[in-house]
Amino acid sequence: MEMKMNHQKVESTTVDSFKRPSQTKEIWRRFSKSKGAVIGFVLFSIIAIMLLAADFIVPYEAAIKQDFSQQLAAPSREHFFGTDGYGRDAFARLLHGGRTSLSIALLATFSSAVLGSALGAISGYFGGKVDSFIMRSLDIFMSVPDILFTMAVVYALGANFTNLLFALTLAYFTNYVRLVRSQVLNLAEQDYVEAARAGGSGSTRIILSHIIPNAVGVIIVNTTLNVAKIILYESTLSFLGLGMPPPQPEWGLMLSEAREFMRTAPWLMFFPSAAIVITAASINLMGDGLRDALDPHLKS
Repeated sequence: MEMKMNHQKVESTTVDSFKRPSQTKEIWRRFSKSKGAVIGFVLFSIIAIMLLAADFIVPYEAAIKQDFSQQLAAPSREHFFGTDGYGRDAFARLLHGGRTSLSIALLATFSSAVLGSALGAISGYFGGKVDSFIMRSLDIFMSVPDILFTMAVVYALGANFTNLLFALTLAYFTNYVRLVRSQVLNLAEQDYVEAARAGGSGSTRIILSHIIPNAVGVIIVNTTLNVAKIILYESTLSFLGLGMPPPQPEWGLMLSEAREFMRTAPWLMFFPSAAIVITAASINLMGDGLRDALDPHLKS
């Protein structure tokens, strides 16, 4: 009975310490003190709001409708960012293409985080043959550079939203496996985990209730930084013709189509390039701020 009460107390303390409002406020206080993090948060918020409201700002039809009488028109009141080689509004394509690019990046990051964290937790907690099998399989995935692996998968399966999401998930889940495994190896020997085992908690309950909540900080930071990387990767794939098929707008595809007009219409290259750089930079700034807020000892 005493052991059961101690187990319940440890479980409650562990979860409550992670969720208590004072800790959340302290993390937000540290985050908001970082000028870079605040700038990144503001920039990304503006970008996200504009992409979410794209249909209200400019209709999707303007992004795909061809009008050769307006071909390569310079930026004006009618077309804020000019038009492309097919007479399509570049501003409309930037907004709707950004929504596509960001959606792929967020979904790929989330799915890779879930898959990698689950495998990392299982590998670190059970150890032995399970750990050996997962880590040897991981070595196979990591033997090929991410971009080459992603290109090969998309090329083999075909370029569409689902296959692109699948390829990016497979390319990035490996980061989470090693990260979460290292956290689990440390946390699995903690007193509160031992108390949970002694109290009769199953492996699944221990992983979900005690280990993952205490590793969620590093997972969040890694996830934030990976969104920026995947945006760049996805844009690269689209630039090479392995992204969403035309006429679906996408930032990488816009850059690819703008190559032949670099001298006559340089704005077609400038605006999507700026969007990619600003979005990736803002996410990186937020990721750095989160890292320092969650663990101030890592701050240089």
